[in-house]
Amino acid sequence: MSQAATPRDTPYLTNAEAAEFLKLSPRTLEKQRVIGGGPRFRKFGRRVVYAIADLETWSAERTCETTSDPNYPVR
Repeated sequence: MSQAATPRDTPYLTNAEAAEFLKLSPRTLEKQRVIGGGPRFRKFGRRVVYAIADLETWSAERTCETTSDPNYPVR
């Protein structure tokens, strides 16, 4: 009997899994795919997936120490 794959068993996550991984809403990732600024993604036919390595890289690029840090997002 086969067990269901966990997110760490595969290098790719679905939109919902990637959002959970980053503690964001799935809708936020959907919007970022359209307007830009989000993590890199891959399209396999109609499926959108995210590589865990890309999510970790994108997250690390947004590290800030203070609100005056140049990486701090300004709205």
